[in-house]
Formats: sequence, structure tokens, C-alpha cells
Amino acid sequence: MTAPSSARRVAAFESCRQDLIALAYRMLGDLGRAEDMVQEAWLRWESHAGDVHSPKAYLVTIVTRLCLSELDSARARREESRADRLPEPVDLDEGGMPSLEKLEQVSMAFLVVLQRLTPAERAVLLLHDVFDFDHREIAELVGNNAPACRKLLERARQHLAVERRMLVARADDHHRLLQAFLSATLAGDIRVLVNLLADDAIMITDGGPRGRVVERQRNLPQPLHGAARIAAFIVAATARNAGQLQIEEHELNGQPAIVFWTGDRPFAALLLAVADGKIQRVFFHADLDRLRYLGRRSATSSPRPPG
Repeated sequence: MTAPSSARRVAAFESCRQDLIALAYRMLGDLGRAEDMVQEAWLRWESHAGDVHSPKAYLVTIVTRLCLSELDSARARREESRADRLPEPVDLDEGGMPSLEKLEQVSMAFLVVLQRLTPAERAVLLLHDVFDFDHREIAELVGNNAPACRKLLERARQHLAVERRMLVARADDHHRLLQAFLSATLAGDIRVLVNLLADDAIMITDGGPRGRVVERQRNLPQPLHGAARIAAFIVAATARNAGQLQIEEHELNGQPAIVFWTGDRPFAALLLAVADGKIQRVFFHADLDRLRYLGRRSATSSPRPPG
């Protein structure tokens, strides 16, 4: 490869890098694994002989196939089968996705929906609705035919439609509910928490594949349903741990979130999905091995909410 050709190839890859990372992250729910897929795509792109009409389409194809292969592995299937597994929370700047145009497509609520889809449904939805691939191109990529891909897309959209209202909440509503939730939690006010939560709210706590025990309390191994049960659990858990933690508001996955710290190390991240003026989902991520991209801790963290 000549020097000018090599420079053009590097420039083409770098212009796509953010989109490739975002695609792999949405497919896998894990930024470290996503970066591995993008690095492998770079190696294949660097060694590819000949011209490519559309570098972005070519690279998206490579990354999608790598992600499908990763998801098909036995390790990934075991990991993704956990009812309490959450995608990895990410500060988008820290994760190399600082200027994504459609932030709702990396929100925690959206990623949780994606995680409930089959790998093929995930791929078809992202390729068609995010990257504008047509069904013929998608069929070639996933090893299926166009009618089957249309059916996969239809099923994926049906799953997404159920949660659609939680993907378009206004930022100020999200921030207001997060602050009210944190204040009520620290005050131990179960009544206020119940009022903030939707009656059919769901809480998921992810302590990793082996679970996590803090102050003799284990993370929930299954999602918890119902406002009253969630409020009671949160108040009990906070009473054990609140005094040992520093609390900061961060932006994770493009939305307001809370990060809990012990010294300079993250303890957990709290993210919400809101709709209709209520908290619909509570996501509490406490897998220490997957709290790597939360951004830096501020020097002014406090055990009380700001303001």
C-alpha cells in the first residue's frame, strides 16, 4: 500500500470510528468488547487489497459480523442469559462517542430493549433504522433472505414500540425526577418514592455474573416489580450504605445519572427511564468490572444531592 493510499485509508477509518464504536456498543452492551471489535475491523481494513466503493458500509459490515460472531459464542450466551444483566453505563465522551446525533439510541432504556432481542434482530434493526441499509444488503450480511429480514425488523420494532415512550423523555423532566428520586432516597421517604415511581415500575440491579454483596446485602438476582416494593428495597439498601458513599450527577448514555464513589473508585451507577411524569425503570449497575467509562470524579462530590 502506497503512503497516499494508506493515509486515505486511515482517514476513512477515523471518520467512521465513532459510528463503529456506537454500533458495536449497542450490539454488545459492553464498551471494552466493542472496542475490540472495532480494532479487529481496523486490522482487516488495513490489510484489505483493492478499492472499496463505500468505506463506511464496508466497515459497518465487518463490525456487525464480528459482533454477531461474538454474541454467538458460548461465553456471550451465558453472560447475556442473566435476568439481571445491564449494558455497561458509559460517559459518551469517555467512550469515544461524543457527538452522536440520536442519543436516545444509546440510552440505557434503549440498550436494555436491544439486549432482549436476538442478535439477528438487533443487527437488522440497527442496520436498517440507524445506518440505512436496505433489506437486500442486510440479508447478505446476516446470511438470510430479504423477506426474513423484514420479519426480523418487524419483530424488533414491536419490542421497541412497547418501550418507545421511555426513549423520548424530555431532558428537564428526566433531571427533575432524578433529583427528586435521590432526595427522597437519602431522606428515607418511602411515600415520596412510591409517588415518583410508576405503579408497574421495574428495578434491575446488576452485580455482575457472580453477584455482589455489600454490608451483608446482595444485589437483586431478578428484576423487582412494583413501586412499593422498589421503594422499600431502595430505602433499606440506602440506610446501610449512604454514609460511606460520595454522590455525583453525571451524564451517562446521553442522560442524567448518578455515580456513587468510594474514594476515587466507582461503587455503582444509577440510571432511570422516565415517561408520563413518572419513573418507569430504575437501573442500578454495580458490576465493578464494568464501571470503567463513567468519566472522572469531581473534587466536590457530596453525600447529599446538589442544590
